[in-house]
Amino acid sequence: MSESSATRLNVFKTYKLYVGGKFPRSESGRVYEVTDSKGKWLANAPLSSRKDARDAVVAARKAFAGWSGATAYNRGQILYRIAEMLEGRRDQFVREVGEAEGLSKPKAAAVVDAAIDRWVWYAGWTDKISQIVGGANPVAGPFFNLSTPEPTGVVTVVAPQESSFLGLVSVIAPVIATGNTAVVIASEKAPLPALSLGEVLATSDLPGGVVNLLSGKAGEMGPHLASHQDVNAIDLAGADAALAKELEIAAADNLKRVLRPQPVDDWNADPGTSRMTAFLETKTVWHPTGSLGAGGSSY
Repeated sequence: MSESSATRLNVFKTYKLYVGGKFPRSESGRVYEVTDSKGKWLANAPLSSRKDARDAVVAARKAFAGWSGATAYNRGQILYRIAEMLEGRRDQFVREVGEAEGLSKPKAAAVVDAAIDRWVWYAGWTDKISQIVGGANPVAGPFFNLSTPEPTGVVTVVAPQESSFLGLVSVIAPVIATGNTAVVIASEKAPLPALSLGEVLATSDLPGGVVNLLSGKAGEMGPHLASHQDVNAIDLAGADAALAKELEIAAADNLKRVLRPQPVDDWNADPGTSRMTAFLETKTVWHPTGSLGAGGSSY
């Protein structure tokens, strides 16, 4: 048989988690079948366990000091680099998003382009958000009074279930743009675009552990992440009403910040700044102005 007439074997992609900058399989060894909108098998995705979730929190906490301590300008450069890397793999994501969400190629392309633009949007905000939520406060007395935003810490994100890529990017990007680190539970029925995003993040200068991507059941991992004492906040974007209530109750144990599910009719719409400010704390510092010279004049 000539080489040209030989039939090649299909080389199926092995999808893995993205935790701490590495690509582990679930420690449980479990997988589940992922199908397209017509029920056709696409891949076996890792079915993450509680141990995987705990490992992701450890990785996120380890990465927090370096990421939150980086300059806002540097974080913006890295988010822009993510957009660059996605642009280079656009065709792959158009195919994966189309299969995941049952979209035609033109519609899937529009979703991917919007997701790329969303990274650029938040890249531009990294060094500007402090001008909106921070500043100098007028006080009665010889003091400087300055308020500055600081990241909350480790944020668990339950990603949107229906918008497996644009919705995913729209909830991850604002969390990390402001210096937080993230543990993300991807869409259960359509996790493949999220797991492929991990490959982009790993090659985009983003430090390992800043974003950790888990696939599987939000109902299984969510309660353990919501009650985890080293998680500081939780975004319930992709949780249904019953799960959201359960996770909000669990999150109260260590006074986590909770962003309740927000109805989103169109993920293409202007995202505004609300998701960035949801995971920021405000630090206010008082400092005496002192005096200048023998005349005692103040600043």
